Amino acid sequence: MAVHKLLIDDFEDADYILIAIHSSLEDYRLAYFVNRELEIRLEKCPNDLSVKQKEDLVLFSRFFFEDTDHDVAWHLIQNKNSITTAQTSTESLFDAEMFAFSTTVFFLPDLKTADYVLKIENVSDEEDDVVQKLLKVKHITTAYKVDHYKLKSKNNLIF
Repeated sequence: MAVHKLLIDDFEDADYILIAIHSSLEDYRLAYFVNRELEIRLEKCPNDLSVKQKEDLVLFSRFFFEDTDHDVAWHLIQNKNSITTAQTSTESLFDAEMFAFSTTVFFLPDLKTADYVLKIENVSDEEDDVVQKLLKVKHITTAYKVDHYKLKSKNNLIF
């Protein structure tokens, strides 16, 4: 009887590209400009992506478009979000002060400088063209391709 061995690396074929985007725009405005420049139709997903950060659940907005003609899926994901936690400080018996602490949480902690991440699944060899079109948007400071094989937090991209 022949023994067939499956290796985990056989299933680890990632066929997507990752583009980091630096922009100070709100997510819906950035999606509008990306739609206009790339001629796609990103729409807000009803379910945001969630990441567990210590005791808190942090939500990141996501815009999605599936091009069925070319079999390409586009995901625009917010990379930075802040959570606010309130703490009470009791220094004396009669003084109780509330302090609010804000912490920035990242969807991909390896890309702390990027504000958004564009994940394109099943894309052909036109990835440089996508980056050049994104750089034409005047509200995008910079955009560049990221090597997703080197990311430590690439499991966050599985959704």
